[in-house]
Amino acid sequence: MIKSINDTITLNNGVKMPQHGFGVYLITDEEKGYQSINKALEVGYRAFDTAQFYENEALLGKILDESSVKRSELFITTKVANYNQGYDSTLSTVEQSLKDLRVDQLDLLLVHWPSKRRFFETWKAMEKLYSEKLVRAIGVSNYEIHHLEELAENSNIKPVINQVECHPYLTQAKIKDYVDKNDIAFEAWSPLGRGAVLKDPIIRIIAEHHNKSIAQIIIRWHLQKGNVVIPKSNTPSRIEENASVYDFELTEEEVKIIDALNKDQRTGDNPDDLWFQM
Repeated sequence: MIKSINDTITLNNGVKMPQHGFGVYLITDEEKGYQSINKALEVGYRAFDTAQFYENEALLGKILDESSVKRSELFITTKVANYNQGYDSTLSTVEQSLKDLRVDQLDLLLVHWPSKRRFFETWKAMEKLYSEKLVRAIGVSNYEIHHLEELAENSNIKPVINQVECHPYLTQAKIKDYVDKNDIAFEAWSPLGRGAVLKDPIIRIIAEHHNKSIAQIIIRWHLQKGNVVIPKSNTPSRIEENASVYDFELTEEEVKIIDALNKDQRTGDNPDDLWFQM
């Protein structure tokens, strides 16, 4: 059972990854970036999730580089943007990501969304970057089961992780079961459902029982299910709150109650809608 924000999972290539990280989507203002990212470091976050599409790799790299936290203590994830997919483009833009993030090696590199036209080109480039030790691990984001199956048939390296939208209204049980059986880690983006779940009356009852916020209950739910979770916030008090989930534990019954709230309700795009466009 996870006991602290420093606890890790072991990916299928042996790399250890913090199970509880900090998402930096929409953090583009420098002043707010310093405030939120430094607060995240202060409360114990060491894993940071960004993407080329977020246009904040350089800001994150600068703040982390200027902090007192050693590079060896950090776990940095970025993602290849849809418009940068393809073999040569992936190689060149990841080189720029390394420069912007001020690192010699990424801890984790993901394909942001599956692209039908450039599906294997992008992954072959990822495999090359991995073989050259420019990245410690490679994975995917927003892949449905059929994407993972197709990739498995025509690749040399299995993805270490699949990052998908997941929260109590979109539990992704089928994908979770598939990746668990295939030794691929499961990571939740939008773990709080972009606020959609924060007024749920059933979770509120559980929160009141534990004297915790609804957000804390949901993050704890993710952790106890074995999900890697990356909540984001610009608000220092909420950043601290989201990290303070290690002094209580949900019962098995409470986890099942939250599981049962699933509505297959997305707050973001359906991967298959984008799959045929790219």
